[in-house]
Amino acid sequence: MHASADHRIVVLHGKESFLRSEHTRRVLACLRERCGAVDEFSFDGASCSLADVLDELRSYGLMSQHKVVVVDQGEQFMQGEDRRRAMERYAQSPMPDATLILRSAAWRPGTFDRLVAAVGVILKCEAPGPAEAVRWAVARCQKRHGVELSAAGAQALVERVGPDLGRLDSELGKLAIGALSAGAGERVVITPELVKEFTGPSREEQAWEIQGALATGDPAQALTKVDELLRISRAPEAVLVWSTIDLVRKMHDAAALAAQGESDGAIAKQLKLWGDGAAVVLRCARSVPLARAAALLQAAVAADRRMKRGLSPEPSRAIEALAVQVSAGFGRLDRSR
Repeated sequence: MHASADHRIVVLHGKESFLRSEHTRRVLACLRERCGAVDEFSFDGASCSLADVLDELRSYGLMSQHKVVVVDQGEQFMQGEDRRRAMERYAQSPMPDATLILRSAAWRPGTFDRLVAAVGVILKCEAPGPAEAVRWAVARCQKRHGVELSAAGAQALVERVGPDLGRLDSELGKLAIGALSAGAGERVVITPELVKEFTGPSREEQAWEIQGALATGDPAQALTKVDELLRISRAPEAVLVWSTIDLVRKMHDAAALAAQGESDGAIAKQLKLWGDGAAVVLRCARSVPLARAAALLQAAVAADRRMKRGLSPEPSRAIEALAVQVSAGFGRLDRSR
């Protein structure tokens, strides 16, 4: 379902800001096609008054036949019994020459929603799952950029950047330019190889990069890698924190098993370790005293808890500090042996 020029009230709610913006753009495009010029007015629902919005909706435009009033933070704007009742009355008889768009990450349904259904539409804007994101990327690339994105290429792209539509759309623009530059007049197709060349590392690759840097025991190298992942690769902060805790937890558990006399093979099997990552964890486990491994794990979990509770005002700085602490814990041991 989409909003159209016939809808006098449009509610767009959900955490996917890209979809909220896209639906708004479509409404404006439909209205311009029907009415020509359209006046736009924007309000912050957290600070504007009810009178500000209603006066704008009810006043006639001086330069165009139709006006669009966009209110962000829509849920906050609707808070309060008197305000909600006033908006319910407006929804029963909205202005024919004005469209109200309420946008909000969260939304509390009620009587207003039922009234809106008669004169408008309520659309949920949530991030899609990976499979839906793959289909969306294929269709979006062809429609927006005129370039074919193969199914395998779309799968590789979603695996690398996740299902966030805003991020996907940005990457599609870069990939389309890259594909057209390399196409030389032939059929232009974005392949997995092109995705790998033009986009940052996948979340799994980002996790291994930070873990590999931490395991070197060199705080300067770990700090450089964290900075690169945060500011260049735009790795999600949550991925870096999870990766750090994952490495320290595995190392702690492996150290505990090693202290019990378990072999490397038995440890790897119990903890489901494999590849280069297994070698790193096992090497650290054989070197780091169990008490230090426990202290590092406790520090990592505590840092994660502080960030989740909003007690770390700058999460990136907290991640950098944690990386230095963990890598120094490994490094001190290497220099002492």
